[in-house]
Amino acid sequence: MSIYNLAVIGAGTMGRGIAFSAVLAGLSVTIQDVSDAALEQSKKYMEEQFNRLVKKEKFTYSHAKERLEAVKYTNELREAVNECDLVIEAVLELMELKTSIFKQLDEYAPDHAILATNTSTMSPTEIAAQTKRPDQCLALHFFNPVPKMKLIEVICGLETSEETISQAMAFGKSIGKECVRINEFPGFAVSRMNCLIGNEAMNMVMEGVGTPEDIDKAMKLGLNHPMGPLELADLVGLDTRLRNMQYLYETLGEKYRPCPILTKYVKAGRLGRKSGRGFYTYH
Repeated sequence: MSIYNLAVIGAGTMGRGIAFSAVLAGLSVTIQDVSDAALEQSKKYMEEQFNRLVKKEKFTYSHAKERLEAVKYTNELREAVNECDLVIEAVLELMELKTSIFKQLDEYAPDHAILATNTSTMSPTEIAAQTKRPDQCLALHFFNPVPKMKLIEVICGLETSEETISQAMAFGKSIGKECVRINEFPGFAVSRMNCLIGNEAMNMVMEGVGTPEDIDKAMKLGLNHPMGPLELADLVGLDTRLRNMQYLYETLGEKYRPCPILTKYVKAGRLGRKSGRGFYTYH
């Protein structure tokens, strides 16, 4: 089965990034969100991205217009998925929310459709158990910012079929990504390592080892990381990082205990770039 029609559930940063990568590659995409404001923001994002490509002469105006017309926006879940080949859920990292959505996706999506979650840490097996098609469910973990980041972690659940995995890998390749196959375990590969690095950087800030600027600079110049761990946490969102750490702490134990400063910042509304302040201040 080839994938031509994609539904993206959740119009946040990850959802619209996934949608843009897919429509850029020639797919038809429907973006669903319960928030009109989020859908408007996604539409604006799409227009800005294609306008930028036209200005750089990578797209003609007519081609950009044709691609923008291949994107639909809706509040209705049933409408979003009723003709799709693949659904990618990209909502908040809350298991209750994801399982609730997957129950509805199983009811509304065509029988052939693959159901994927963009979770960065959570069990695709547990999410797939809410459906009657666990063999057609898996996790596709994209990375922020999606258009620039080449990797997709393809995580198979307990009952994910080889055919589903093969189709998911082919989809990733078709939108210009590199896929790695990861067996299910909390945090998968990248988040499991990345959360530890970021949490230790936060501990060093709390302990007065160095400023956020110097700790990030040390990691970038000393280990050749393109972004420092605190810059990256601000980009991801400190609330998202805290949810990830809490899940890993519950499933993997003490070494993933969230740094107290992370919890404090989230309680204070310092969520990173999206709130204007995290470990850094943004204008």
